Amino acid sequence: MDIYLVGGAVRDKLLGRPFTERDYVVVGAAPDDLLALGYRPVGKDFPVFLHPKSGEQYALARTERKTGPGYYGFATRFSPDVTLEEDLARRDLTINAMAERADGTVLDPYGGQRDLEARLLRHVSPAFVEDPLRVLRVARFAARLAPLGFTVADETLHLMREIVAAGEMRALVPERVWVETERALGEDTPAVYFEVLRACGALAEVFPEVDALFGVPQPPKWHPEIDTGVHTLQVLDVAASLSRDTTVRFAALVHDVGKALTPRDQWPSHFGHEATGAKLIEKMAERLRVPTEHRDLAVLVARHHARVHRVGEQRPGTILELLEMTDAFRRGERFERFLLACESDARGRGPELRAAPYPQASQLRSALAAASAVKLPPEILEKEKGPIIAERLRAARITAIRSLNAA
Repeated sequence: MDIYLVGGAVRDKLLGRPFTERDYVVVGAAPDDLLALGYRPVGKDFPVFLHPKSGEQYALARTERKTGPGYYGFATRFSPDVTLEEDLARRDLTINAMAERADGTVLDPYGGQRDLEARLLRHVSPAFVEDPLRVLRVARFAARLAPLGFTVADETLHLMREIVAAGEMRALVPERVWVETERALGEDTPAVYFEVLRACGALAEVFPEVDALFGVPQPPKWHPEIDTGVHTLQVLDVAASLSRDTTVRFAALVHDVGKALTPRDQWPSHFGHEATGAKLIEKMAERLRVPTEHRDLAVLVARHHARVHRVGEQRPGTILELLEMTDAFRRGERFERFLLACESDARGRGPELRAAPYPQASQLRSALAAASAVKLPPEILEKEKGPIIAERLRAARITAIRSLNAA
């Protein structure tokens, strides 16, 4: 029985990147061999065990054979006679198909170290086309490693296009699409994930609402980048620089999806795209099983980002309405994320505006603080009923916001 460290830990060690998870493959063993050593079984489709002390994952070497469409359409064979090379051959990318012995020796049958040096994401074998999930994984790795100069190899991008053309992306379950997407949103350059998906045609399959934005023009006066799809990825770039929160980044990604539904004869204007986009996001979230927190923030940003941009022109009563509609008084943390997404939209309009100030956020924070500090006199609270108290409180909050403008 031989045990090897495999996958991301080997890759990241060679790249000098930090890592926390270690996965191992066991060659020359059967399930009973690991059970006798105290390993705990956790795998259903194939034997994966947890080390009795460290809790790290150990999987028996295995091979896979395509039996049907999608991510789950595989037959798995595990046996003591499966070699390390056979196990590594079923992996997606060469940089993920390396193993390390206990003495630190790296085993690299498919050229992973060569591709690390060349900064290339390259498939291990033609069997790459058998699993549509690999399209999303490659795009996610591209988003993770783009800061190091990695790109997708041309031949691998060609196979990704073949997967899309064969209709395989439609076999992916929504939950799996979202898991890969949320992980990609958490990377340093999440926009690269969507760029790669678009380059191979997969964006139209998994995020048609975002793909439809490319080629849709906007007024050059407000959007020097003109193309709505280009603007969307620029906004996502800014959001990634402002926050690591994936709810903020998702809201940035979908804030303008309503513009794809604007009739062509109205271009480049997009009157009413905010409400249209909010409805579209709700449908998208239902289709992809997007978590409620992500969906709710995205809907708020889509519906109200234009109001935030114009807050300096608004009356105190209108500003209070915006605070109420975004539930800012009760959900201050979410309101902060809301403002970050709106700021990303304002600054995601070409490189010259990337570092532009966004005073609207400070204005709304001040308005919220002033309105939240309002307290009604005890005699009003004792004598009046609910509706009157609410009316008095609202009037007092408007006065507090107006005093900010006067100052």
